[in-house]
Amino acid sequence: MDSVTTPAGAGVPASLEAAIAQARGATQAAIEAGVPRMMVELVYSELKGLPVAAQFYPVLQELGLAFKIYFPDAGSAALARRNWGNPEFVVRGIGELHSEMEPGDQAYLFVEPSSIEVSQVEEMCAQAGDAFVIMLNPKLEDVATIGIGYAGRQLRDRFLSTLEPVYYLRPLEGAVLLRCYPHPWQLWQETDTGFTLLGEMPQKPSGEAIDRLLMGEAAAPDAAAPRGKRGGFLSELQGFIRALTQ
Repeated sequence: MDSVTTPAGAGVPASLEAAIAQARGATQAAIEAGVPRMMVELVYSELKGLPVAAQFYPVLQELGLAFKIYFPDAGSAALARRNWGNPEFVVRGIGELHSEMEPGDQAYLFVEPSSIEVSQVEEMCAQAGDAFVIMLNPKLEDVATIGIGYAGRQLRDRFLSTLEPVYYLRPLEGAVLLRCYPHPWQLWQETDTGFTLLGEMPQKPSGEAIDRLLMGEAAAPDAAAPRGKRGGFLSELQGFIRALTQ
């Protein structure tokens, strides 16, 4: 396999907090480049949106943007306002009273919007105009709600395909799939000494493509240490999530 040069600023983060900081950096770069609709995903089933959002939203303050934050419901929004000390910026549930988008708004952050709210979210994105829209850990493609047939394809073609994945982090078995804007998609394999970059792709790779890369690396004569060591970032991530969910 050809050697791959690690791009400056990219690479597997050492902890979940570092990953969120990396996601902030990718979002800032995307906003400065004028990307209108963004998606930020840290893919781990037990991860809760509120503590991630608490570490993520300061990027909007740092950029000096007038922004609003939306949660799936009024209860989640109220909990966020309480935990964040009743901030000056608007934190509302999707569709809640006083949650309207206004001409002076420059950015909107949706925290864990689900497929139940997908129609409202799509409509709000249409109303957002030139404002930036960021979906943080969205769950918009629940097949139990939207189905896997025509309706699901329509949703993907019409709305979900307009969201640029500016940050994506998914721990796999002994590997990590990462996209950190403006860098391409990357697949990293865990070794005894850290992570080895297996390949870069312009689009999100399929499961089959990931398997091929992992098997190809394992079969290469100069392959790094075999997969299976569970340390570093992956164990850090699991420990951090356990602390958040207890």
